[in-house]
Amino acid sequence: MNTQPTMTKEGGPTDDNGGTSQSLGAHGSHGAPGQDGLKAGLKNRHLSMIAIGGVIGAGLFVGSGAGIAAAGPAILLSYALVGVMVVFVMRMLGEMAAARPSSGSFSAYADQALGRWAGFTIGWLYWFFWVVVLAVEATAGAKILEGWIPAVPQWGWALIVMVVLTATNLASVASYGEFEFWFAGIKVVAIGAFVVIGLLAVFGVLPGSDNPGAGLAHLTDSGGFFPMGTGAVLTGVLMVVFSFMGSEIVTLAAGESADPQRAVTKATNSVIWRIAVFYLGSIFVVLTLLRWDDKAILEKGSYVAALDSIGIPHAGQIMNVIVLTAVLSCLNSGLYTASRMAFSLGQRGDAPRAFARVNKRGVPQAAILSSVVFGFVAVFFNYKWPDTVFAFLLNSSGAVALFVWLVICVTQLRMRGMILREQPEKLVVKMWLFPYLTWATIAMITFVIGYMVFDGGDNRQQVVLSLGVAALVLVIGLVKDRVQKRSAQPEIPAQKS
Repeated sequence: MNTQPTMTKEGGPTDDNGGTSQSLGAHGSHGAPGQDGLKAGLKNRHLSMIAIGGVIGAGLFVGSGAGIAAAGPAILLSYALVGVMVVFVMRMLGEMAAARPSSGSFSAYADQALGRWAGFTIGWLYWFFWVVVLAVEATAGAKILEGWIPAVPQWGWALIVMVVLTATNLASVASYGEFEFWFAGIKVVAIGAFVVIGLLAVFGVLPGSDNPGAGLAHLTDSGGFFPMGTGAVLTGVLMVVFSFMGSEIVTLAAGESADPQRAVTKATNSVIWRIAVFYLGSIFVVLTLLRWDDKAILEKGSYVAALDSIGIPHAGQIMNVIVLTAVLSCLNSGLYTASRMAFSLGQRGDAPRAFARVNKRGVPQAAILSSVVFGFVAVFFNYKWPDTVFAFLLNSSGAVALFVWLVICVTQLRMRGMILREQPEKLVVKMWLFPYLTWATIAMITFVIGYMVFDGGDNRQQVVLSLGVAALVLVIGLVKDRVQKRSAQPEIPAQKS
């Protein structure tokens, strides 16, 4: 029995029943299963909140203090530069996803536009990235929960969190969507309230505030806007770039909605204000409430220090609740994303065929459980060998975000022509100033990767190890592709003498 997908005349792989796995608009309405078996169980409100919450990771709450300490107020430019890059990448991805909704998103598009090797490589790298993220976030959430209820050990909390969210994802895609709706909702409300209350305190109009209301003075009153030099902006870019990973999740989730094209279009159009408000807005509030070199920013965390300066009681515990919500949201989405990428790889014959099977609830059970198993193994490594084995996993997945964005850009250069030739009416979302902005974004990402190499230290290690893992996956993909092509060639009968 042939376990590899056959090809339709349009070039898309087909499933065991002859349905086109990557067909346009594959999903029926009202939760009916599409040709790829996944059920369209995500509602518009789910996708809207997934799109908004996707750009708000725990890294924004936890890691922003280090960026502020490294670049001062100029960290705003670092966030702005990365934000612009992400907006462009999301616009390109939105163009392809609106035309060809797919559970494999950019991996499926790379497969179609660049070749099987590209889809295989970037798909497995992305899966690897999120499996490692599962371990990071499970550990972070367990630390917070252990602080509240120390009777349960940290590993126990990590196990509980992983089991609960696994059950959620196994139940149905609607369960994932509902959990993510509330998780993301809490994050959005929290940051929105932080920005509004913070701005009132900044300008001295918040009743009962302990903050003197210095206006914009803190942006320049401690060594100027560039206290660490203009080069610190690039250092800041390296520190904040990975907190933006997750923006692309909505393009995978859109494949399980009744109207994928509308969902992708809406999410793509709103990415600018989401980044402006949640990232630039909240960091701006921190920098105007406190001097950038205030020791509390590193000791307590930027958001807790800002809330303390206003005089909000129990700021630390409030932020712990919000960070825990962000962690659970990231875990929930990470498991969903890893499983759907594994599902898509299975459909295309680039992963075990079992990954492409769905149960009666329209859920890819094998893909979810396999991702969870590797997640649990990574959690074990984090507890057993945090400074060796897990540090290697973490560093070797560190630059994957940049690789994914780079592949999206290169894929879009080829995919635009394919869409125009085959289905021009599907080109409802267009990349601005094509192809010039696409090439400019490629140059920006390449520059960041190169700067990481020459910056040295952990950044160089992340790029080198990530490139090593990428090369290994690429070689496996090329060998696998060559073997398949050879086995598919008909044997030429020997001529009789």
